[in-house]
Amino acid sequence: MVKKLLAATVGLLLVFAVLLCGCTGSGDSGTVQAENTSGEESLLVYCGAGMKAPMQIIGEKFTEETGIPVTYNYAGCGQLLAQMELTQMGDVFMPGATLEFNNAMKKGYVGNESLVAYHIPVIGVPLGNPANITSLEDLTKEGVKVSMGEPDSMALGTIAKNIFNKSGILDEVMDNVVVQRATVNEIVTDITLGNADAAIIWSDLYNPETMEIIEIPRSQNLIKIIPIGTLTFSDQPETAQKFVDFVASDSGGKAVFEEYGFIVYPNSEYADITP
Repeated sequence: MVKKLLAATVGLLLVFAVLLCGCTGSGDSGTVQAENTSGEESLLVYCGAGMKAPMQIIGEKFTEETGIPVTYNYAGCGQLLAQMELTQMGDVFMPGATLEFNNAMKKGYVGNESLVAYHIPVIGVPLGNPANITSLEDLTKEGVKVSMGEPDSMALGTIAKNIFNKSGILDEVMDNVVVQRATVNEIVTDITLGNADAAIIWSDLYNPETMEIIEIPRSQNLIKIIPIGTLTFSDQPETAQKFVDFVASDSGGKAVFEEYGFIVYPNSEYADITP
């Protein structure tokens, strides 16, 4: 009974946090359902929304092996950090890049770091590429509609902004931004529905049946690494670390990430990419 009350309290606090952060409708959650055979409480994992598909599978595999249920809170990384600050609850943090992770470390919320896979930005366009986008510079053309992540809410929003700035086209691209989204999943929807002509998305979200992508040259790109770590306010740090180790293991989480099109860390081709 006590565990159920605790779980309910955490859930209510997370909802409250989402409302305060103005994130209603942009976040998501998921629970890996299984009989709790471990005698331990469910783990609460704050996870970037773009990694929902592989992380759900990883959670299921972890629960199968350990009997420990896993509950996910999916949202943009900025939103997740704000929720952690408000609730001071949870066990594991896994954003889509190291920026918000490093911010959480500076605040004392994260106690360690393991590196899992690379996150590679690409340009996503609707099927048929109606605006004839072939490069970053094409996003500055008159009439091109760009969907972009909110820099204050999600890692990819900040990264996209920095990519444009690196190529000296930030102001011109921002003039063509028709919408800013809180999660990368919403950006992908803009592309697949044709509501935008182009957007910066992660390469692993590419679906050849619903979109096309244009690779960004390494000299213009900002490739990132996906981190994961335990939260310092976790009530079950050993169990949280067990989950982190499982996600970062070659036979556990990394194998699943490879199945979903990620390049896992480390890789000699990306030896120059640092956290």
